[in-house]
Amino acid sequence: MNIAPAAKARVLWFLPTHGDGRHLAAAVGSRAIDLTYLEQIAGAADRLGYYGVLLPTGRSCEDSWVIASALTPLTRRLRFLVAFRPGLVPPSLAARMAATLDRISGGRLMINIVTGGDPTENAGDGIFLSHAARYTVTHEFLVAWKALMAGQQVRYEGTHIRIEDGRLMFPPVQRPHPPLYFGGSSDAGIEIAAALVDTYLTWGEPPAEVAEKLARVAAAAARHGRRVSFGIRLHAIVRETEAEAWRAAEDLLRYVDAASVSAAQEVFARMDSVGQRRMAALHGGGRDRLEVSPNLWAGVGLVRGGAGTALVGDAETVAARIREYMALGIDHFIMSGYPHLEEAYRFAELVLPRLSLQHEAGPAPGVWHSGPFGELIANSVIPNKSHIAPSTPPGWRSQI
Repeated sequence: MNIAPAAKARVLWFLPTHGDGRHLAAAVGSRAIDLTYLEQIAGAADRLGYYGVLLPTGRSCEDSWVIASALTPLTRRLRFLVAFRPGLVPPSLAARMAATLDRISGGRLMINIVTGGDPTENAGDGIFLSHAARYTVTHEFLVAWKALMAGQQVRYEGTHIRIEDGRLMFPPVQRPHPPLYFGGSSDAGIEIAAALVDTYLTWGEPPAEVAEKLARVAAAAARHGRRVSFGIRLHAIVRETEAEAWRAAEDLLRYVDAASVSAAQEVFARMDSVGQRRMAALHGGGRDRLEVSPNLWAGVGLVRGGAGTALVGDAETVAARIREYMALGIDHFIMSGYPHLEEAYRFAELVLPRLSLQHEAGPAPGVWHSGPFGELIANSVIPNKSHIAPSTPPGWRSQI
């Protein structure tokens, strides 16, 4: 099935509720992940014009629902993509949580459904199910949850989930429900995406591999009489020049030693996630072949689970690579960088102006002056955006 190229993109940032710093696998340059720091990142993303932020889930993360609830009143237009694992709470409670957060945020909630690919972590959360059974739970959960969110009186009996007289008394702002995002590379995951979600997410694989996966999802959705949109999760290391960007990528791994890589790969090996296996296969645990596609670098995945690739390069190169994914039909980009506060600014300032966006970028309405233009030269002259010959723009008068 043909997938239309994306004319415009929605770009989201990432809230690092499981840790942040200037280097991977190191305490050197690490950040305290408290509410003040997360508020700084969310506030920056809100002001810079990102469409939203992703809040991850898992035992290594602060709870995504609680953090989103805390940050909602501190932001104006930022959307919150809250990651959530079916099976930890029943669909009826999850529906009340989602509807409440959607209401108090003024319709700024999005939901990222995560089935969970680490049996050890799942067992710690009281889930003792096979890969196939977890996807069955996800399917049953979504069927019941969507019916509740749509205002139906629900009686449902599946293999794992049973509901009698289920009701949601107070509806969400977004009808019939906040948009659903989901990623899964297995056949079971693709089938759930095709039948039940709004946006299918993939991790940052080379474009040819991404295209093959999207085609499978689109074909499966067509069999259900549906269409889905597509998103991708990537890191970015963007600098003024290509050479600077690659030096920054190497510096990110400054303290990553063989023991750290071995420990991480041992954890990844126990997972039954097809997507995680695909990420690990890109580098094979070695540092000698990390550029797996032009400007697509797999160094992050040596020690980080989930999204393990970064776009590396100068601003126009990174924007061009994003446009290549847009040509495949991807219109959602969930980006991140280390540290997340500084890189939110860097990516917004260097890359966002080079992309066609579905949302407004830049300062929120009501700012005092028409920047950004930097600090005035000698308190008198507005810098020229060409950075070559500063001069006062026509129509402006210098104040001396």
